Amino acid sequence: MPSPMEMRRALGGFATGVTVVTTRSLISEVSPGRDAGLTVNSFNSVSLDPPLVLWSLSKHSQLLPTFAAATHYAVHVLHAGQQALAVRFASALEDRFSGLMLHRGPADVPLLDDYLSRFVCCIRDRIDGGDHVILLGEVTHADTRDVDALTYWRGQYGQLESA
Repeated sequence: MPSPMEMRRALGGFATGVTVVTTRSLISEVSPGRDAGLTVNSFNSVSLDPPLVLWSLSKHSQLLPTFAAATHYAVHVLHAGQQALAVRFASALEDRFSGLMLHRGPADVPLLDDYLSRFVCCIRDRIDGGDHVILLGEVTHADTRDVDALTYWRGQYGQLESA
């Protein structure tokens, strides 16, 4: 069986898109009414009918209680010009949303104005996935723009250009 470091290194060979997942805190222990978000590359499609997507969150994440209590989340697939945003939402900054243009979705979820694709989801299930929790969401709204994608491969950001 591979060690966690061997797994991490091997998985780093799989190029992914980069997303920022957002929600709104509903629980008093995590400042109710506070926006929460993080950079995620574990986003994946599950089904077209019904429209389902998933992503996973470490059980060690400080945002686990927030997403455990949330009813909705939004996935923002980032475009090639958004590496700084990916780094920002991967950081330990207290207020990652400061200065960003936002709209509000269901359950007051923060929706970023700039993105390649955006999926607004109702949480359908939380599944135990070892050292992560898998959040399965039913997509209630999706849209996309014709721009190049931000990618992540072997610990580096890059871009995927359309043909």
